[in-house]
Parts: sequence; structure tokens; C-alpha cells
Amino acid sequence: MSIVKTDKLSFDYIRRDEEGNVEGITRAVNDVSIDIKQGDFIAILGHNGSGKSTLAKHMNAILYPTEGTIWVDGKDTADDDNLWEIRQSAGMVFQNPDNQIIGQVVEEDVGFGPENMGVPTKEIWERVEESLKAVGMYEFRLMSPNKLSGGQKQRVSIAGVIAMHPKCIILDEPTAMLDPNGRAEVIRAVRALNAVENITVILITHYMEEVIHADKIFVMDKGSIEMEGTPVEIFSRVEQLQQLRLDVPQVTLLAHELRKAGLAIPTGILTAQELKEALCQLF
Repeated sequence: MSIVKTDKLSFDYIRRDEEGNVEGITRAVNDVSIDIKQGDFIAILGHNGSGKSTLAKHMNAILYPTEGTIWVDGKDTADDDNLWEIRQSAGMVFQNPDNQIIGQVVEEDVGFGPENMGVPTKEIWERVEESLKAVGMYEFRLMSPNKLSGGQKQRVSIAGVIAMHPKCIILDEPTAMLDPNGRAEVIRAVRALNAVENITVILITHYMEEVIHADKIFVMDKGSIEMEGTPVEIFSRVEQLQQLRLDVPQVTLLAHELRKAGLAIPTGILTAQELKEALCQLF
């Protein structure tokens, strides 16, 4: 079953002057049709201004289409009556964890969402415990979020979304403000949620190494989907990615350069182990 589906989705940002007159229109998302199944791990790539974050905000009904339609868990986001159910089905994690953390203690922050949903108190604490354990933050439950690292704060933000029992989590560049260790922590937690809990993950990022385990990748440019496929299919097209102003994983780039130099290295190398095995077969 589809958890997120769009049909010719387009969105325009409208600029107005102080009197409310239209000064200009920028098409941020252009004629996008995608179909994401429950349990998928999806990555959306694109340089700054490609439209990926604007598309993500439609998946949580933060924005509404200018043209076309988006369904979340079978519900049309343009219907205001569906808003509450859509936001229960699809949780959103943003770039800066400080913008989402409001509690003075970790466990209170994680329980805030379920409390607003009217979940009984006993169940709230059960959800808080299971959510913090899912992201490896249970031992920090009584700490102030101010004392956590950036990666730990982001994992608490993710736990807060998980506690609302969504079917889908949309992560809009969740590691952009983190150091490499923090990025690794968050991506490990996200992958575990997808693999163990069967939560659909939609990851918006520009770090190529974060998406090599995705089921499918969409690459956006100028508001449109320019490429789609598995990580192997996408990263086999190094030169096209470079034309779209995107990097590729370092090991993939190294394999590409070795292949250009005449070595019989297969395309779509994603990890150092794969490159090592390919070189061992040659020598």
C-alpha cells in the first residue's frame, strides 16, 4: 500500500509587495509524481534550491499543492478534515533539533506529542520508554536536553516523533548541523527504525554516504525529479550526478576514476568493502 503518493504535484512560492500585490512567482516543485510504499526507505537528493525540502513539507501537509494532488496514507492533504490524521501518520523531523525540543527533561519532551493526542498517561510513559530505547537514548531520559550533543538532541527529536506512532517519518536534512559522529548516530537510529519497526523513512539530505542503504533514491533539480532508482543505479551515473551539482560517495568516485584509468571495476561501487573485493578479483 502507498503511504505517500503524488500526482503531477506542483507548488509555487508567490512574492508580494507591502500592499499585497504579486511581485513574482517561483515554481519550487514542478509536476512531481512519485509512489512510496509502506516500509520503504526513500532518499531524496538535490542541491540547495532543488525543491526537495518544499516537496517534503507537502508530505506533512505543512504546504498544500498549487497544482496536482498528494495523498498521505490514502488521504488527500488538500482536505482540511484529514489534517489531524495525516500528521499522525507522517511525522516530521527538521534540520535544527533545538527548534523541536521544548521539554526541560528528555522524557517529558518525548511524551509531549502523545499527551497532546490525548493518549492515556500509562500508555504515554510506555511509548516514551519504547521510543527512547529505539533510538538508543533511554539512559539519558532524566537529563536536560541542553546537556546533550547535537546528535543526541536529534535522536531525542526522532524519539518524540516515534512516540506518536507514525507510519512514516520525513527527515528534512536532519544531520546538516551535526558533526560526522552525530550524523552517524542519527542515520544508524533511522535505519534501525526502518528495519525493525517497519516505519517508512523519507530522508532528505545532501550527504551521499547516508543514502547508500536506501531502497530507492529520487534526485531533484529545478523542482523536478531528474533521476530515480536504487543506490547502485543512481551512483552508477557519476557524471550525470556531477552535472546536477551533486557529489557521490568518495569510494564510488574512486572506483569511477579507476575505471576511467582502464581498470575493469564494476559500476555502482558503494562501499570500501565492495571496492576491495573488486580490486582483489583483478589482482
